Amino acid sequence: MTVAESLEAMQSIFNPSAAAGLNKTLQLTVTGDDSGVYAFKIANQTCELIRGGVEKPDLNLTVADKDWLAIAEGRLDAMNAFMTGKVKAAGDMMLAMRIPNLFPVKR
Repeated sequence: MTVAESLEAMQSIFNPSAAAGLNKTLQLTVTGDDSGVYAFKIANQTCELIRGGVEKPDLNLTVADKDWLAIAEGRLDAMNAFMTGKVKAAGDMMLAMRIPNLFPVKR
């Protein structure tokens, strides 16, 4: 699985009811061999993936490609990755706390 494929898959698990009243942009800056910038624009209980990102996201998460794929595939806990510095966050930390409800992963 590539980073782009994992992010496209996130749209299919998006939980619209968790996004009620939310109008935010969550950006993921991925470093490494499979690097890229992707944003999720969440508005009106919808989620749009924007390749290349946006100029001013509400929250920007920076993560290495291998760590992101481990998170996406369930091999690495996202909160643990954040606490150990594998994921760096800048911006709206309240939005960061909502990510597990916005994109619920069955484990």
